[in-house]
Amino acid sequence: MGQFGCATCLVTALALTWSATSFATSNAPNPQSEKADSEREKPDERKFEPFKPEAVTSAGTVTVGGRAISYQAIAGTFIVHPKDWDDVPRDPKADKAGPAPAEEGAEAKNPTAEASMFYVAYFKSGGSPRPVTFFYNGGPGSASLWLHMGAFGPRRIVTATDVHTPAAPYTLVNNGSSLLDATDLVFIDAPGTGFSRIAGKDKEKAFFGVDPDAYAFAEFISQFLSKYGRWNSPKYLFGESYGTPRSAVLVNQLQADRSIDFNGVILLSQVLNFDLSPDRPTGNPGIDLPYQTALPTYAATAWYHHKLPAEHQSLDALLAEVEQFAMGDYAHALARGSELGAAERAAIAEKLHQYTGLPVDYILRADLRIDGGEFRQNLQGDDGRTTGRLDSRFSGPDIDPLSQRADYDPQAAALSSAYVSAFNDYVRRDLHYGDGKVFKPSIRIFTTWNFQHRLPGQTQQPLSSRQGSNVMPDLANAMKINPNLKVQLNAGYFDLATPFYQGVYEMHHLPIPANLQANIEYKFYDSGHMVYAKDSSLKMLHDNVAAFIRRTSNLGN
Repeated sequence: MGQFGCATCLVTALALTWSATSFATSNAPNPQSEKADSEREKPDERKFEPFKPEAVTSAGTVTVGGRAISYQAIAGTFIVHPKDWDDVPRDPKADKAGPAPAEEGAEAKNPTAEASMFYVAYFKSGGSPRPVTFFYNGGPGSASLWLHMGAFGPRRIVTATDVHTPAAPYTLVNNGSSLLDATDLVFIDAPGTGFSRIAGKDKEKAFFGVDPDAYAFAEFISQFLSKYGRWNSPKYLFGESYGTPRSAVLVNQLQADRSIDFNGVILLSQVLNFDLSPDRPTGNPGIDLPYQTALPTYAATAWYHHKLPAEHQSLDALLAEVEQFAMGDYAHALARGSELGAAERAAIAEKLHQYTGLPVDYILRADLRIDGGEFRQNLQGDDGRTTGRLDSRFSGPDIDPLSQRADYDPQAAALSSAYVSAFNDYVRRDLHYGDGKVFKPSIRIFTTWNFQHRLPGQTQQPLSSRQGSNVMPDLANAMKINPNLKVQLNAGYFDLATPFYQGVYEMHHLPIPANLQANIEYKFYDSGHMVYAKDSSLKMLHDNVAAFIRRTSNLGN
């Protein structure tokens, strides 16, 4: 998840939220590990000790589709460095004057930034040749435990469908929807999250941004392909929430800069253009698309909670009607701005009332423009309930009934403890990794994340700013330089963090030739940002992704 992550998302709120909240692990704090982490955060105050790669191997069996699959699991780390890093330190004057003597201890006190990136890989025993898929959540600032424990790993956490999951003990079960039947799996924690760590000079600048983050993942994948002999395997990226823009930038970097073509990119809960986000678009006046692309999700949410003034028996029929209105009469009305007449304004407000359940007078006071936080606060406000963000099927008691916007995400609160506790137990007990280490499900970096991004072919300074980033050109470029690249978009109808119709709009507006649109497929689910949080949707997600991989792997199966 990410905040955008899934549960950031969860934990941010959580797969996959815009700003992540730190959560405690299920294990008691370890003073020695906390001391070690504290020292690593202060490299200038100690002798620098470079990270060392690790690998711990175990084995297990998972049953998928009635068939037992034996696998090898490897929990470990790769060491990656920022772009332009050189593993042989050089003095700029060395070519003419020979190497200058370095100040004693200078390198130890001021080391080059590096990251130790944690991963868990699952390889089907005797399963060669096999595709390999790289998974990560979003945030930015979320570890990959959400996809790992909730979707595709061999063990899955059991949680409640749309209410708060009771406290421990939690239950892990065989995951009949693990993707090990179709591909080998690699779950990656972004630098600084999970068991991944960063150190050295300007370490945050070196890894916490759109471009340096993607570069670190590209470095990781290149090392992984070499260590495990997977250069000639069919390759896939699977990103959730902020993991989707990461995938767009990453696949373009891998193909354009490293000549590593990928078979497919699988996107879950997509946001490629942050200008389309329903989170406070009022701060970006003149940009009305977020209100339009979020409207179908508002309607689905109001339908689910029985808040629509008229009965709609079919969600599919309702969504088709709302999508047409959003891109038709509603779009035209918003485009008119202050020129929209009173009668037209009243008619649009009444229509919005029919589709959102919100009062007409409230819609008029909001100038026909309601952002996600306002909708979540007001939909069930008369009942004293706040509607979920990552999954609007969830709701919880209002924290502040008079707040303009929702103060928290009930889904994040409902699921995060189960995921964090279960992963901490599983990784130490079953994978034999993490003794003496602190696991960080999320870190607070969204507000300081460097959203500046250099677009494909751009030689000047990055155009996009911290306020928003648009990586649609990256995915488009990747599809043009590799016209065989296939893309699958997966989205939940009840996702108010990254509304499903926002993803559709982005795909329909990719700057690619019309024939390449055929390389994109769309899959929708009766769930939210963490599509897999609903059992039936998880089964559908598995089947759709597995079929996509088998169809595009070029292995003939």
